[in-house]
Amino acid sequence: MTMIAIIQRPPVLLDRVATITRAVQWIAEAAAAGASLIVFPESFIPGYPSWIWRLAAGRDGAVVGQLHARLLANAVDVGAGDLAELCEAAHAHGVTIVCGINETDRTLGGGTLYNSVVVIGPDGRVLNRHRKLMPTNPERMVHGLGDASGLRVVDTPVGRIGCLICWENYMPLARYALYAQGVEIYVAPTYDSGDAWLATMRHLALEGRCWVVGGGTALRASDIAPDFPARAALFPDADEWINDGDSVVVDPAGKVVAGPLRREAGVLYAETDIARVAPARRTLDVTGHYARPDIFELQVRRAPARPVRFVDG
Repeated sequence: MTMIAIIQRPPVLLDRVATITRAVQWIAEAAAAGASLIVFPESFIPGYPSWIWRLAAGRDGAVVGQLHARLLANAVDVGAGDLAELCEAAHAHGVTIVCGINETDRTLGGGTLYNSVVVIGPDGRVLNRHRKLMPTNPERMVHGLGDASGLRVVDTPVGRIGCLICWENYMPLARYALYAQGVEIYVAPTYDSGDAWLATMRHLALEGRCWVVGGGTALRASDIAPDFPARAALFPDADEWINDGDSVVVDPAGKVVAGPLRREAGVLYAETDIARVAPARRTLDVTGHYARPDIFELQVRRAPARPVRFVDG
């Protein structure tokens, strides 16, 4: 049995250092409660760009520019060691961490943001980094397209973990790629919420015959700092729930075993047992005995997409 902890608490929006400091504290809290897998929501560091659903790039260009500049300045450069404290916390507590980030790569100019998720093992190593393949709707004004280099399932002490971010989970072929790699704990960090999203989480569990962990975002207007550009115009009601959260854990039979945690900042805990995955796939294995490779075949190009290659000498 493994205890999972989903951290459904707000970041310090647009502040990478302060958000990581909070995350490290919450990792210690969850580990002390017995959690071996700790999950944070989509774009947790330094926060999901919620303003994109309220601003128009043309009409509100000046404010959008200010917000984007702060988001980019506080984005995570994995190669530069920006996640060092998170990795140290994973190692110190012997836990596996899944965390959504706004990512940039300053070795390639650093001008583009990616909506990414990292899996950090209990030895403190980044086991995988996946960039959202297709940003959703107005997210395309913020995030670039990811490639399939991180479309991988990785072995961890708690089971084989694979991740898709928010509406990537509506991409059947992306899901199929995870199923084909024997995912046992399917993690879906998200900004979505509500009954339709919860139905999706149950469907994934039934389709993949795996544990599904939906890491939701809980955010109120009062969580946003006073110095946030155009705060009064964007979020005038301090009591407004900008996002309801709805973190949830679903078992391989499609049954909700924890959550949804709705309109509450907190930690959702659940006991999981990956030994239940194999028996569940006896009746349905969508990439095994329930597949028809003589009719359908999926090809996934996992080579990293690089815009430039320098050859010196």
